[in-house]
Amino acid sequence: MTAGLRTAPFAVADFADRAVRRGDGSGPEAGDFRFNPDAADAIRATARKDAAVLVGVIERDGGAHMLLTKRTETLRTHSGQIALPGGRIDPEDATPEAAALRECEEETGIPQDAVRTVGRLPVYLSGSGFRIHPVLAVIEGDPPLQPNPNEVESVFEVPMAFLMNRDNHHKGSLVWNGKRRYFLEMPYGDYRIWGVTAGIIRSVYDGLYA
Repeated sequence: MTAGLRTAPFAVADFADRAVRRGDGSGPEAGDFRFNPDAADAIRATARKDAAVLVGVIERDGGAHMLLTKRTETLRTHSGQIALPGGRIDPEDATPEAAALRECEEETGIPQDAVRTVGRLPVYLSGSGFRIHPVLAVIEGDPPLQPNPNEVESVFEVPMAFLMNRDNHHKGSLVWNGKRRYFLEMPYGDYRIWGVTAGIIRSVYDGLYA
């Protein structure tokens, strides 16, 4: 990497360099228990379904942007929410990387050969029962988008300069099953990025930029 790129922390090349150096998947688990320590044991006990998401970064207007989706309102779980492309790891998926690439192509239409994986973050445990493997990747060029209408309402991108700014990480809460639960949220324009997605994005910040 050139000295010039080192001064541009939100360039795609810098993201890839940080991911290669620090994104080996090691380290303590992250999860929804970050702000809910009383639920940590329950989350660890029930988060058993392996899933993978693609933390895909693409160059736009001279800066790195992260690819996100808005799920359709008709889905059974997390309908209408903002998400990273991803889903369950199937038996035929050799690795979390394979699952993340497959799911990204199925959801957004981005060909797998347009995506270069560069690292992985520690597992993220969700309160909905998933062990999520965040796969770090660079989306190369300007591949066509063809969102799957059965799963994805829209695909959009958010500047890394916004997502990696802690001033944009806000603590929210709601009452669920009679208890107040806390989570991160990162409102961006008309998009409400919150919950697991915001938690994984915060893991990107903690793992690569803090």
